[in-house]
Amino acid sequence: MSTTGSRMFQLKVDPLTGKSEWVVIEEHEASLDTTKQLLANTSYLDMLNDTRRNKAYREAIDKTITKPCHVLDIGAGTGFLSMMAARAMGHGDSVESSGSKGMVTACESYLPMVKLMRKVLHANGMQKKIRIINKRSDELEVGVDMPSCADVLVSEILDSELLGEGLIPTLQHAHDKLLTDNPKTVPYRATIYGQLVESADLWKMHDLLNNEKGVLDEIRLVPEEMDAALSVKRQQFSMHCDALKEDIKLLSEPFKVFDFDFWKRPDSCRETELSVKATDTGTIHAIISWWLLQLDEKGTVFYSTAPKWISCPSNVEGLNASNSCCDNWCDHWKQCVWFIPKKGLSLLKDEEVNLLAAHTDTTFSYEMKNLSQNMELGRRELSTQKYQITLPPEKIALYSDVSWRCSMLKAIKNAMKQKMPSLCVVVDDSIFLAVALAHLTKGSHVVSLFPGIQEKGAHYLQAVAASNGYSKDHIEVQKMCELLTSQNSTRKIELIVGEPFYYGNNSVLPWQNLRFWKERSLLDSILSEGAVIMPCKGLLKACAMSLPDLWRSHRCLQDIEGFDHSVVNFTLGACGGLPPGQENPTLPFSIWQCGESKKMSDIVTIMEFNFLGPISPCSGKAKVQFIAHGKCHGFVLWIDWVMDTEESIILSTGPEQRYWKQGVKLLKEPVTVASHKSTTSDCHSAEIKTSFDPSTGDLIVDYAFL
Repeated sequence: MSTTGSRMFQLKVDPLTGKSEWVVIEEHEASLDTTKQLLANTSYLDMLNDTRRNKAYREAIDKTITKPCHVLDIGAGTGFLSMMAARAMGHGDSVESSGSKGMVTACESYLPMVKLMRKVLHANGMQKKIRIINKRSDELEVGVDMPSCADVLVSEILDSELLGEGLIPTLQHAHDKLLTDNPKTVPYRATIYGQLVESADLWKMHDLLNNEKGVLDEIRLVPEEMDAALSVKRQQFSMHCDALKEDIKLLSEPFKVFDFDFWKRPDSCRETELSVKATDTGTIHAIISWWLLQLDEKGTVFYSTAPKWISCPSNVEGLNASNSCCDNWCDHWKQCVWFIPKKGLSLLKDEEVNLLAAHTDTTFSYEMKNLSQNMELGRRELSTQKYQITLPPEKIALYSDVSWRCSMLKAIKNAMKQKMPSLCVVVDDSIFLAVALAHLTKGSHVVSLFPGIQEKGAHYLQAVAASNGYSKDHIEVQKMCELLTSQNSTRKIELIVGEPFYYGNNSVLPWQNLRFWKERSLLDSILSEGAVIMPCKGLLKACAMSLPDLWRSHRCLQDIEGFDHSVVNFTLGACGGLPPGQENPTLPFSIWQCGESKKMSDIVTIMEFNFLGPISPCSGKAKVQFIAHGKCHGFVLWIDWVMDTEESIILSTGPEQRYWKQGVKLLKEPVTVASHKSTTSDCHSAEIKTSFDPSTGDLIVDYAFL
């Protein structure tokens, strides 16, 4: 989404084709209803439901703003901080003041949020005390947009890594152009902390080379001599590390990395050398980091994104337990993980580890000075840029999974039992299937469509050919249009395969991977008689679950620190308390990272997608019987991929799996349920109905408790 003046440019993506287009909407045409789904996928609702964050900001603003002044709110969102600032100056009424003293300038570049903010301000009678500017903060000019420089800056342009939303350049411009000398700020300071950890799960998310050494299938996605061919980006990844607690071994005490003072102009980049003592013997697989926010100047109000196993730093006075630990789960701020290159660094208890930590305008990085391989890795990455492909950590972990690989290879071998296919097509971005097919089908020609990785995928397949025992002319990468126009009646496709996986689609709903079905359908005219389609079927599965943390973070908003936010509920896709006829959307989540969860029913199959035929509308329903007593907060949906017509190989993407996101339909209100064998008066069953529209890729989910 981008904005210019009164226009809104909204990027619309067709999930079944991958095609995108910019749609221009004039402000007077931009109905909030049209942006409902867009805003439902943002973190605004989750952030506004973070009671610990709300309270901390309110306390800090009340302590910082004690008299009329000019306040600038950058990234104002719904205007929550702006309203608290106006109230702190004693201007909660609607009487308009003169001059900049007592004024709040709310800067928000995102047009849908500007429209929402106006509604919130009006609902709270604050519209005359807060001036909204629909621009980026670096576009503001004193004397044009603001009558004078601001005395106080309030902001929350923070992501899980702290810097990813442009904190540093935003603060630099604000201090240079928009703020008085020695301004007051809320927050006042942020401190980055880190901790060395050992974790087999985290290791699998980035070291495919060494994990492949334990696999006996002879497929080498990362040959020894080209270990940078498939890798994760050298960056921090945000994760709910509490979900990994049982697999994490702590190898150090928390250590301070950097301080960032909001009240003065920050540097664009810094480096610092750290010496960290090991508290246990083990192998460092990752550095987990988080930040501690000091919101007021005197250091009495704090907010931490630390994992639950961290107690407050001993050098922070006045940091009470309610603000130090993440006792309420939220999804908008997580911890961050920096993967150590290759297999990690082994160390003994009390051994010193030397770290070089650095930051740029937008990101952090670490170098283990004990590891000479860091420089070598950098050189190898430069030499392999032509064919190096970066994948999400979950995909690297999947390609390390022995069971998954065995199932895929078994399905391919089963498809070749009757006849060796002369032409095989990989319709998606599955690197594993492309290499596996080329390795196993020596007498066949393999075409990979690779819609997301295209030319880089072609270079990669050529580079790893010798290591996987196939000739370079055995496989090629083509576009769909090329494949359709280059075929003739004497050369038909005999095998179509997919995971399905589409590069860049890391946060999509499960049924948006039915793009596989769409693209398989486009090839219908050049399929041979009896062609094998793998997977041949998709099963839409569902399970009722208790998800108290997720539901609480997405519930309807009412009073937040004294301000009514009920007008935002429909637009932000909230659940609970919505008027009749308004439904919250189904959203993608990784259930294993969603805090407390419990299955409340058996798994049911709602409907099937038949990939042997062209893509078509379909619908289904299923009765869900509850197996436990407690609160049901929603239904979790996913697709199990049936690889063969005998249904002997079925690959699940359900809640137990950590490689995929599931679709979650939260209830309007939690429902108390009990086992269907129970004699209580609680609800014992429910019915789920779904319908799939291939023209849009949408899946409509309805439910009723019986």
